[in-house]
Amino acid sequence: MRSLGKSILSVALSVSLLSATAQKATKPAVLKYNDYKHYVDYFNKMEDENIVQAIPNAQAWQWMTANIPLFDCPQDNFREIYYFRWWSLRKHIKDTEQGRVLTEFLVKRSYADKYNLIASALGHHIYEARWLHDQSLLDNYIKVWYRGNDGKPLSKLHGFSSWTTYAVYDRWKVNRDNNFIKDITPDLVADYAEWEKTRRHKDGLFWQTDVKDAMEETISGGRREQNPRPTINSYMYGNAKALAKMETLNGNPAATELYNKKADTIKNLLQTKLWNGNQQFFETWKEKGDSSANVKEAIGFIPWYFNIPDAEYSVAWQSLNNTKEFCAPFGLTTADRSHPLFRTHGCCKCEWDGAVWPFATSQTLTAMANLLNNYQQNYVSKNDYYTQMNTYVESQYYRGRPYIGEYLDEKTGYWLKGDEERSRYYNHSTFADLVITGLVGLQPQEDNSIVLQPNIPQDKWDWFILDNVLYNGKTLTIIWDKDGKKYKKGQGFTLLVNGKKVANQAGLGKMVWKQ
Repeated sequence: MRSLGKSILSVALSVSLLSATAQKATKPAVLKYNDYKHYVDYFNKMEDENIVQAIPNAQAWQWMTANIPLFDCPQDNFREIYYFRWWSLRKHIKDTEQGRVLTEFLVKRSYADKYNLIASALGHHIYEARWLHDQSLLDNYIKVWYRGNDGKPLSKLHGFSSWTTYAVYDRWKVNRDNNFIKDITPDLVADYAEWEKTRRHKDGLFWQTDVKDAMEETISGGRREQNPRPTINSYMYGNAKALAKMETLNGNPAATELYNKKADTIKNLLQTKLWNGNQQFFETWKEKGDSSANVKEAIGFIPWYFNIPDAEYSVAWQSLNNTKEFCAPFGLTTADRSHPLFRTHGCCKCEWDGAVWPFATSQTLTAMANLLNNYQQNYVSKNDYYTQMNTYVESQYYRGRPYIGEYLDEKTGYWLKGDEERSRYYNHSTFADLVITGLVGLQPQEDNSIVLQPNIPQDKWDWFILDNVLYNGKTLTIIWDKDGKKYKKGQGFTLLVNGKKVANQAGLGKMVWKQ
């Protein structure tokens, strides 16, 4: 029976891979997939594949050639981790009787929902997987969460705070699937109403406990403390703005106005009540003491993930590069290093009192790119963004091999659960999306324009390329070639659409192309 089961799985896998290839018969304009296969050969050999879901290691490269954009640059560690993160994400694709889904852990968790699903990183999963060529995975994964319980949401959809609706709309900017938006909007409207019913405080702010924010054992709160936090309020603002946009697409102006008003209310409350003027930072409000928690935590950067704050609040980012606050040798800490309670909760039961969590790092880096792209400020620079991305890359190794786990020591880089099976390949953050939208700077738009805002200092790399990116029905190739000799497609910054050069400029700066 075991042999027969494997045979059936193999046939299903082959059909799925062929379907993905046939659905998007695109190819890179410059690079060749086989030039990067050696990374996957190495990844396959460096481990004991003791847990196999939908796509085993032996089929990993076939799946990747059918699904991922290619990336190259002068730094081998960036290249290696880029392909490693796609290789590891593939491990989390799981076949169910309701179709394919994405898990967070490979091992089973007692607090997971059906199919071992956990909602905490759902927004991260959507951001990362929106760049896959075959979007049927995300279509199904999202619908299972909202309809997989006999047409109703899975029971633990609200087990954690979520910016899922915002992520769904940002995914639409990439694939422009209006039918999916129209179909899923009623589910997302009901979801928003449920959050208002269960988590909105009488003053209009949303509250959450640390553990339900996926951030247990913080300095600012506790596993059971019900505090208004920058996290859930930012998420609900983003979800409201996304619903307003979706209802515009669906032709419902009254609903658009309603959700814009909801978002405006949250923004006002966030900037008035959760802003600590003394510390110049967004902070948790302590309900019991009716005052600010008076501790800077990485969640104070999250409002910029959704482009919420007005310009004057950008001063908060002066803390990012301060080595006494958030900037540590192996990453951005989750709490202010100078606070007396920094890393005082012990180890290693998923404390968020200062250690580096990729979940938070990828949120902060997305927010940082938004700050660089959408605000006038002098607190962080492109060089800072590159430096933090480079640190993020360097942190994703364990015992000399590529690795992504739960959280790590900020001074040594040691993965705090690195020897636990549960921590291997932890699907709880983004990386490819940060390369595509942050470093290379492809900014998904609501119109037909292509906007590139690279956050790589011009003097850092002489060349890089992102090839075979599916975007708004087109195949993009984005090239930086300082002297034009590397790719021979022109000197400077170049955009190819469906293999044809449509734009070029000398410097590595903002580029806008309109049909």
